[in-house]
Amino acid sequence: MLLWLTEILSQYFSSLTVFQYLTLRAILGVMTALGISLLLGPWMIRKLNQLQIGQSVRDDGPQSHLSKS
Repeated sequence: MLLWLTEILSQYFSSLTVFQYLTLRAILGVMTALGISLLLGPWMIRKLNQLQIGQSVRDDGPQSHLSKS
């Protein structure tokens, strides 16, 4: 939908044609996802810890691995 909007508006604003490039849209998508994960990540980790959701450590592994948890 945003691509369609930029196609229409590029007739009036020539600088909007830059959004037609797939590489720019991919970079903007990656940066958006990174920003969202950096903003919401710590909150999500705290929330999951409060709800006591996590992985359990198995006892049948090597003893050196048990000290990591």
